[in-house]
Amino acid sequence: MTKSRLFRLWLVLGSVFTILLIIVYWDSVGTAHFSLPTSFSRPHPLEALPTGRADEKEFASDVDAFLEKLLSAGVKQSILPGKRAEQPPLLASSRPAPGNMEESVRGYDWSSHGAPQSPDVDGRQAERRSVLRELCANASFMFPTKERSFDDIPNYELNHLIVDDRHGVIYCYVPKAACTNWKRVMIVLSQSLSDRGVPYRDPLDIPREYVHNSSTHLTFSKFWRRYGKFSRHLMKVKLKKYTKFLFVRDPFVRLISAFRSKFELENEEFYRKFAVPMLRMYSNHTSLPASVSEAFSAGLKVSFTNFIQYLLDPHTEKLAPFNEHWRQVHRLCHPCQIDYDFVGKLETLDQDAAQLLRLLKVDKLLHFPPSYRNRTASSWEEDWFSKIPLAWRQQLYKLYEADFVLFGYPKPENLLRD
Repeated sequence: MTKSRLFRLWLVLGSVFTILLIIVYWDSVGTAHFSLPTSFSRPHPLEALPTGRADEKEFASDVDAFLEKLLSAGVKQSILPGKRAEQPPLLASSRPAPGNMEESVRGYDWSSHGAPQSPDVDGRQAERRSVLRELCANASFMFPTKERSFDDIPNYELNHLIVDDRHGVIYCYVPKAACTNWKRVMIVLSQSLSDRGVPYRDPLDIPREYVHNSSTHLTFSKFWRRYGKFSRHLMKVKLKKYTKFLFVRDPFVRLISAFRSKFELENEEFYRKFAVPMLRMYSNHTSLPASVSEAFSAGLKVSFTNFIQYLLDPHTEKLAPFNEHWRQVHRLCHPCQIDYDFVGKLETLDQDAAQLLRLLKVDKLLHFPPSYRNRTASSWEEDWFSKIPLAWRQQLYKLYEADFVLFGYPKPENLLRD
């Protein structure tokens, strides 16, 4: 009789435990569906994480087994009960979205994306990933933070990793590398705005204020508030199971683009936070207007030379880390701690975007929004850097060297010698 009671008690406790796990995980996934298998999805047996106590190890193992089973089930059953089996195509609109001044200045290209494909896009992608892995494993190539583990990365440094549980995708966004439109795509895929009664199907219909609102996206940095001490464990599970991608850009051209959009246009936030200190420190302006419009009317603008001076100033990062628009990509996306499945480049955006959507098996659902004309061309580098002293250019290259090397961009020799 006693054994029978104990058996029933353990059965009840086990059921409650399983239900609690489902509730915790469902908080992340919601009632959405996802279909994980892609060319890059590589299920691996999960390794047990070191913890302090035996019961914690046992619990972590149970979590592993449960998530493995649940994620695998998502492959077989991509549509949950109550959901429609098909959705109409999420096609990019043929008309310009109502944009702000920045998008107007950039100039959108609304022409067709029927550019000829590279003869070996798969080979190009394999080479990019191979270069990354070889350099990350090469002990002779060093840069700050390279040797730390994923567990050593603070949560606040993981805020650029956007998660879509519906399709099993993780995107690390890099400002000034088509991140606005990729964020729009992630919103459509994850339906992260559907709780506001706005289930967007066309990426270009999503207002810019939603695109760059941190509350719109589920990022790794938010996991701690949801899962506490098990948040890092769940991150690792998703990093093993999901397809991870990022898009990058020539580092110097990205700097020029950041300068143009944040200091050549009237941006109140960047004027007060960055332009005013730069003008005071490097242009000896002691009295400055309170607003950016007044400053522009008076002809008070940060020069590109001021901007480079600010980047090279050793005091800059003692006050705060680089702003995300000019922070190095390896500091935003941690490519030596995260094994990315796809590395796209702005220079081959159309081809890379089409290839990635095919690999994610969502190319029938949506198209990547039309890209703007790349007005910040690499051929402009010599003009933009012509007034920058040679010694500064060389220091700047050292500052961004890891991004040049990791992502296969050639060293700008013409800028680094007399």
